[in-house]
Amino acid sequence: MPKKSFFKRYLITGLLIWVPLVITVWVLNLLVSTMDQSLLLLPQALRTESWLGFHIPGLGVILTLAVVFLTGVLAANFIGQKLVSFWEGVLLRIPVVNSIYKAVKQVSDTLFSGSGHAFRKVLLVRYPHPEAWSLALQTNVPSELLSRFPEEHVAVFIPTTPSPVNGFYFFVKRSEVIEIDMSIDEALKYIISMGVVTSDSSVKERKIADARLMQRDVPPSV
Repeated sequence: MPKKSFFKRYLITGLLIWVPLVITVWVLNLLVSTMDQSLLLLPQALRTESWLGFHIPGLGVILTLAVVFLTGVLAANFIGQKLVSFWEGVLLRIPVVNSIYKAVKQVSDTLFSGSGHAFRKVLLVRYPHPEAWSLALQTNVPSELLSRFPEEHVAVFIPTTPSPVNGFYFFVKRSEVIEIDMSIDEALKYIISMGVVTSDSSVKERKIADARLMQRDVPPSV
């Protein structure tokens, strides 16, 4: 095996180990540092810098989760519901703010509500032209539009790569979509990774094949 290929193979193997680890640490650090900003809500005397002399990373995460949890507890009783209704009423009376708040609230209610569902199925639809297929997520058709279509249609959301929060919302004939046996999480994984990341079973099979190939190519020790 040439020295150049030998070096390249193990360099790539090292990158495959370090790149996901570094990105994971970076994302976690971003989340923790962002949530630590909630500590700024505390009086200066209660911050760790005042009575310990240094900042403890991650305390903001605990504080943020505690605030969110207590908000949920308070909103579950009668008085809390009245306060939430009053606050929402104020926001809905403010121009521009009302449109943004209402749209975001509807999306969050759909995503986080235990009784609701954001997406139903994973579909294949012809996009962006009749000779191409794209992964799409079936969502809800507004009831006021159901009677407007001459035949049965489904509403689909086509996420963009690599940011699935952006995309396109279409109405497509049910006869022109293909329903596939794939979970929403798997579909989003394909979209975010631009098709690089596959299912867990495929990853295991590929790793086994790569390991066998490396064992075959490594020169025998003297």
